[in-house]
Amino acid sequence: MARRLAGFLVLLLVVSICEAAFLFQPISDSHRSAALELFTPDHGSFKSLEETYEALRTFQILGIEKKPDLTATACRSISETVGSSSSTAKDLFYALKANSIAECKIDKKASKGIISRLNAAVSGASSLLDFYYSVGGLVLIKDQSSEADVHLADAEGVFRSVKAFSQSDGRWRYSSSNPESSAFAAGIALETLAGIVSLASSEIDQSLISTLKNDIIKLFDSIEKYDDGALYFDDKLVDGHEYQGPLSTTSSVLRGLTAFAAVTAENLNLPGDTMLGLAKFFLGICVPGDAKDFFNQIDSLACLESNRVSIPLILSFPSTVLSLTRKDSLKVGVSTVLGSEVPSLTVKLVGAFSSGSKDASLVESQELNFDKASGLHILNDLPKSIDVGSYTFVFEVVLHEPEHEEVYFMGSQTKVPISVTGLIKVENSEIAVLDSDLGSIESQKKLDLAGKNAISLSANHLQKLRLSFQLTTPHGRSFKPHQAFLKLRHESKVEHIFVVGNSGKQFEIVLNFLGLVEKFFYLSGKYDMELTIGDAAMVKLFVSGYRTY
Repeated sequence: MARRLAGFLVLLLVVSICEAAFLFQPISDSHRSAALELFTPDHGSFKSLEETYEALRTFQILGIEKKPDLTATACRSISETVGSSSSTAKDLFYALKANSIAECKIDKKASKGIISRLNAAVSGASSLLDFYYSVGGLVLIKDQSSEADVHLADAEGVFRSVKAFSQSDGRWRYSSSNPESSAFAAGIALETLAGIVSLASSEIDQSLISTLKNDIIKLFDSIEKYDDGALYFDDKLVDGHEYQGPLSTTSSVLRGLTAFAAVTAENLNLPGDTMLGLAKFFLGICVPGDAKDFFNQIDSLACLESNRVSIPLILSFPSTVLSLTRKDSLKVGVSTVLGSEVPSLTVKLVGAFSSGSKDASLVESQELNFDKASGLHILNDLPKSIDVGSYTFVFEVVLHEPEHEEVYFMGSQTKVPISVTGLIKVENSEIAVLDSDLGSIESQKKLDLAGKNAISLSANHLQKLRLSFQLTTPHGRSFKPHQAFLKLRHESKVEHIFVVGNSGKQFEIVLNFLGLVEKFFYLSGKYDMELTIGDAAMVKLFVSGYRTY
């Protein structure tokens, strides 16, 4: 059967830039946009002062200017709550929380009334939440009114009452009548005890503080870990209380830890890796779609930004896909979790390894140059040893001032997946008709797979067809993609797919028509040919064309 080959091949390179799940980016404008969508008041107000506070606090952290109508509405709700004799300690707590941001005016008489009612609530408290709302409210009114004399007469006694809810594993109960304990309750307890310390008129017994420090260490012994290094707390279902989930639970613990660390001179001896792991957990959530979850994420990141244990630093990358053809530079940003600037430091590329390889590093340690204009650390030229493929780059951050090492934490080394792409040259391409018995070449044509071709070949069922080519990287090295396929499509739309093998630098496929007659359903006539080449580093690299023969 005679066949004619004509047409052209086009080389296409399609790269999809998608950050790996274990790359953590600081807060960005996408969070600010989401905040405005999630915290939208209904007819100018939120359903509760708790929701009002969470919206105002989120806007404050993200630097979103408060809308005047939202603040005015919040002040009306706050005024009504603090002025109502029926308001509970919880109502007053969230009214004062919202007021810490809205800064509405509360007169002296109202302040004295609030203090009196909250002190009475502390005296009558019988559960952890009773203490949390009443003590927390007193701390808030103390911070908001410089003239108010706010303190706990028996702070140490109240401290012991709250401490009675603690358990041997660092978790806490909600009440003495409930045997169930949780990490979420532990966070509430730590925040409450921090408030008691700040309201004490005399120093709390240091043995109580030391015991609480040990409770914190025990609590963190139960922290859980994801494969990407993210750390989090989770609870089993607690009777009588709604299951909170890892985000709410971890947020509660972090708030409590931050509050307690702020009021004690004790070193909590929590490693910087712990705070970095918590940062990875909250940043790994990306942008939550629920307002409560969003608040917990942002508020927790603010705690990490200001805590006295250690402030985690995050490496970020404008792109983890670099093109050799475009001569892309490697760019690295270093910031806090909220994207704030950091003290002077140096970023080093200390290693680069082919993905899945255990061989030695492909690069020697080298410093990236800091660009003041962009705030990025830049390596303009990738080492010649880095070619098209997938790699793991290893970075190290060195703070310039020793005292900053006591405040910030980056981790010893950070591993980042980097994909390197480039224009792959198709060379030495040819198609030939071979003798079926001897394998000798009866006719042969050169192909320009990246250009246009007008080639005619004839063959019969006793002959073979051979297609061969080579792929070369921008550095002139042989490129071996993960897979290469040749598709034959008959004019009747029947298709056949063959794997193109490679030996060394050469890709080659030989089709023995005599052995394929049955597979081709004895269909002679015109066939289209399509060559497809795919590789994980490039996502999709394919050479396509149509051939009739």
